[in-house]
Amino acid sequence: MDIKFGNSVREAQAAKAPVVALESTVISHGLPFPQNLETAFNVEQIVASVGATPATIAVLDGTICCGLSRDELNRLATEDGIRKISRRDIAIAAAKRLTAATTVATTTLIAHAAGIEVFATGGIGGVHRGYAADVSADLPELASTPITVVCSGPKIILDVAATREWLETYGITVLGWKCDEMPGFYSRTSGMPVDERVESAEEAAAIIRTRDKLGLNGAVLVAAPVPAEFEIELAEVESLIEEALHAAERQNVKGKETTPFLLSALVEKSGGRTLAANIALLKNNAHVAAEIAVALKQS
Repeated sequence: MDIKFGNSVREAQAAKAPVVALESTVISHGLPFPQNLETAFNVEQIVASVGATPATIAVLDGTICCGLSRDELNRLATEDGIRKISRRDIAIAAAKRLTAATTVATTTLIAHAAGIEVFATGGIGGVHRGYAADVSADLPELASTPITVVCSGPKIILDVAATREWLETYGITVLGWKCDEMPGFYSRTSGMPVDERVESAEEAAAIIRTRDKLGLNGAVLVAAPVPAEFEIELAEVESLIEEALHAAERQNVKGKETTPFLLSALVEKSGGRTLAANIALLKNNAHVAAEIAVALKQS
């Protein structure tokens, strides 16, 4: 895969220093302006403060980029018509010289091709509510890629129980970052167990390195709960989601537009609390990912 590396990422890789991949869909589709741009800058600063190099991934004018400048981040945050691409769309974006933001699946694919071991995001895709055949491309990508992804569980608008079952069936190890249950995105609990609790980056790194030595190809998912002060209880979130789903049905929102619509509706219906929680968990996950990336280089 032909990848254009930012200068800081290229230098970090040459020095065998820790790098953390970051997805770009959250910038173009996940958060409103100006919070999207502010969060993108803040997340990169958090990764750097821990001792790792941030590598935000996107496709700019048909070029796959790993490590973006401030101006390039600004493009993703402000330009109209930014496409949200999954694995199936990469060739289209490159051939047609599109500017596009990468999902978890696409970021996983590109980060692994770039030699990056750790990737931080908000929530992964999964099995959709009410339609078990609708499975996000994130899941099969994680099942076949030996990378470490730090997240706060599946996006809560999905069927969390079915997604947890999918992860188990396809051998994706789920580690709970100082927790015994997989987080429910805005909530710290979901009722779904993790495979193992870890208390430190070093403990997570030991499991990840053992996976590598065993030659296993699946991802390790490190599930980190939203900081407690930003948590929204699961019962309240479920009520908000039901309202948002009814609104989507009334407005005939379907396909890839569903997730951005629902997230926007949740922000409105919660008085901005879901937006604050989303930003908080993104920052926390970036910090955890950077800690693990540093520990992996020391293991």
